[in-house]
Amino acid sequence: MRPPKATLHHPSRSIATPMPMERWQRRAVYLTIVLLTLSGLLWLAAHFFLRPVTEFGESVSPLEPWSMKLHGAVAMVMLFLLGSLLNNHIRRGLRARRNRSSGWSMMVMTALLVLTGYGLYYVAGEVSRPLWSWVHWIIGIGFVAALPVHVWWGRRHRS
Repeated sequence: MRPPKATLHHPSRSIATPMPMERWQRRAVYLTIVLLTLSGLLWLAAHFFLRPVTEFGESVSPLEPWSMKLHGAVAMVMLFLLGSLLNNHIRRGLRARRNRSSGWSMMVMTALLVLTGYGLYYVAGEVSRPLWSWVHWIIGIGFVAALPVHVWWGRRHRS
């Protein structure tokens, strides 16, 4: 009797289901993360270091609102891609019980980034905005640092 065939529709039939993303998905996710990182860093630089001084004091850099608009637009693309990851890559990884520590770390950081991004846009007032912002920056930097570890770990343990 031969073992059941693993398919996308029945990933529970095989523990050895591969988790690599399709090429389009991997490229889209990586490009989106790069754009999110660069637009976030551009905003930080514009907000803290590129503020022009006028006769009335420090002013907002013209890069600040544009980098924030780009960051928000790319975040919407990332939410779409996150949905495609949930259906394919994450679901299979959870069923196969592989790469769980870094996978759960990535999922928790992603959820916190979504939550703090939402909070910055809809919840934070003038008093709480710096705290929301600070938490979002720290988690974002942590995510960018953890992603290569997650990818390396997954490729290292591929069967």
